[in-house]
Amino acid sequence: MRRYEITDRQWESVSRLLPGKSGDVGRSGRDNRLFLNAVLWVARSGAPWRDLPERFGPWNSAYVRFRRWSLKGVWERVFEALQEPDLDWLMVDSTVVRAHQHAAGQKKGTRKRSA
Repeated sequence: MRRYEITDRQWESVSRLLPGKSGDVGRSGRDNRLFLNAVLWVARSGAPWRDLPERFGPWNSAYVRFRRWSLKGVWERVFEALQEPDLDWLMVDSTVVRAHQHAAGQKKGTRKRSA
């Protein structure tokens, strides 16, 4: 497996969410996994599309496909399906949260006395 490529386990969870698989209406994507690896390569490397390695095919084809999927909301649907559960409602009990030893208050002898 090469750097920046998805694992088989990751592919299993994503492949069903992508358009262009057999059974979908219209033209099927030639290789969704290769295309996804190309998108990940660009995203993780920070390189421009023109620097996409030749093993992923023509850079312009990958870019056009990426743009089409963006306009159709494919990436948004994939992110929503794969996101972790909403943790906004997570509550932390104060009995398990420990304060740092210096957070207990002022040092002894530095307290101001009231008149």
